[in-house]
Amino acid sequence: MARKKKPSGDKRRDKGRKSGRRTSQSRELRPRFLIVCEGEKTEKNYFEHFRVNGKVKTVGAGLNTTKLVEKAKNIRNYDINRGEEYTDVWVVFDLDDYLPADFNKAIAQAKNAKIKPAYSNESFELWFLLHFQSMIGNTIDRDRYYEILSEKLGKDYEKTDRDLYQNLLPLRAKAIRNAEELMKEYEENHNPAQDKPCTTVYKLVQELKKYER
Repeated sequence: MARKKKPSGDKRRDKGRKSGRRTSQSRELRPRFLIVCEGEKTEKNYFEHFRVNGKVKTVGAGLNTTKLVEKAKNIRNYDINRGEEYTDVWVVFDLDDYLPADFNKAIAQAKNAKIKPAYSNESFELWFLLHFQSMIGNTIDRDRYYEILSEKLGKDYEKTDRDLYQNLLPLRAKAIRNAEELMKEYEENHNPAQDKPCTTVYKLVQELKKYER
């Protein structure tokens, strides 16, 4: 009896290849964050501590408002040309002593460029303070933030404190709730430069939290 001709190829190997393609197609894109911060130390140090199942590139630009947005666009475009794309691009900046018009303009420019703004009025330390207390109806000057944070932390608050992230981590859920409630106090189309205090840093934190490992 003539031997039956074997089918061409290896079914098991073919099955593996097909399975591999399906797995590759169904695998979710791993997040890649670009976070460009106004401050060269405080914000950068904080966001560098996040550990996510993806990549977080944090840049302390030392620039403000509209210049910061331009910097973020340049970094994004440069990295795209190198074959590196981001799923999320953020800019982190404060009102501080800058012109209100420039502050609002930077927020608008970021959104138009598909860059998400994590802004604070007046300073980034507002986000830290929200870990300890609600700021609804509280218009204290940002210089007092340092004093209050020192009291809450039980030591002098320092912008370069590398332990700050871990010290605040147990209170992060409370900070998010306080920040959300604070933003609800303003109208939907509020004026970020006039609404003091306010911050959207919690939105960036929430996005990073989704991918924490």
